[in-house]
Amino acid sequence: MEFRCRVATATGQVTETTYVAEDEAGLRRTLEEQGLYVLAVRRRGVSLDRLGLGLRRRRRVPMSDFLIFNQELATLLKAGLPLVQSLDILRKRVPNATFRAALNDIHERVRSGAALSDAFDAQRLFSPIYTASLMAGEKSGSLEQVLRRYVQHMKVLQSARSQVISALIYPVILLVLSMVVVGLIVFQVVPEFAAFYAQFRGAALPLPTQIIVAISTNLVASAGAIGLSVAAIAVAITWWVRQPAQRRRIHGWILKIPYFGPLARRFATAQTSRTLATLLYGGIPLVNALEIAARSTGNQAIAAHLAHVARDVREGSSLSGALARRDLFPHVAVEMVEVGESTGALADMLTSVADFYDEENQTSLTRFSNLIQPVMLVVMGVIIAGLLLSLYMPLFELSSLSS
Repeated sequence: MEFRCRVATATGQVTETTYVAEDEAGLRRTLEEQGLYVLAVRRRGVSLDRLGLGLRRRRRVPMSDFLIFNQELATLLKAGLPLVQSLDILRKRVPNATFRAALNDIHERVRSGAALSDAFDAQRLFSPIYTASLMAGEKSGSLEQVLRRYVQHMKVLQSARSQVISALIYPVILLVLSMVVVGLIVFQVVPEFAAFYAQFRGAALPLPTQIIVAISTNLVASAGAIGLSVAAIAVAITWWVRQPAQRRRIHGWILKIPYFGPLARRFATAQTSRTLATLLYGGIPLVNALEIAARSTGNQAIAAHLAHVARDVREGSSLSGALARRDLFPHVAVEMVEVGESTGALADMLTSVADFYDEENQTSLTRFSNLIQPVMLVVMGVIIAGLLLSLYMPLFELSSLSS
């Protein structure tokens, strides 16, 4: 929750700032520990939990702000500034209230002697990859290099996501616009034509026109019930999908869908390979890196497989052998991992695997987008033309009879 607080320092300076905290008592305690005197606290907005809806807004840190922070932190550390001083400088420059509150707490923890990785992990806001990378950087004394490598890792992942969105956004816009046009025809245009044709009681409407008018009439009459039913179904599906077991089952089904299943598998291969490479470069042991990658991957079915792979590697199996037994990644990726293990350059080979499948995924998405656009235009053009033709057929018949 967000709180608007007016606080005073020991010197008598009064400021009013927005803080993010779980509750008012915890915020007051934190501010007092920082040597501030709380003059007033006002909660901003309405918590859905207080309304009994069971919906809790998830705190998020914008990725752009997070990457900029890490770049600046790496620069300050490289310049020789102490970690506590660097955090103190950067926390005042962060515009996002959630991130600023987290950095305030991180700064206090680090100043009190906590490790940077533990301070970030305590916020429950940052990915396991990041906190593990920080831990590796602290142990190896190369925190600045680890931060830069993590920023590069996230930039590549962001670029891959942007490519996916760019390839799919135009087909989605076409689909939405087509649905809007069809909805306007069904709910606005067809009832007008139906009222007009009702004046000609002796004339029989063509069968396609009768079907379109009947469908439109039923939809308009039942619009309220249909809307409530759709909303109820959407809520039920959302609740069902949020169950961990069901989500894992759905993600497993996605991997079996023709064309999209192999595409999702290749995306997971690229993401997992790049994550493992980043962690291995930072000095994280392979088993721990696999466990972190399993918690970080988006597909829960693949995450379950990765957990088994980590167990097999812990028991003495090679990574390529464990991947081959689980039939998790494409055969080419497993062979490249095997070569990396045999040459002692596993992290470099995993990076090559990620680059290879990122490029292949981009090619597949571009090909799919170029193919689906004309297909959707033709299909929706036929549907809209069929609707309009069905509506105007009686007019054509009336004009031919009058002539």
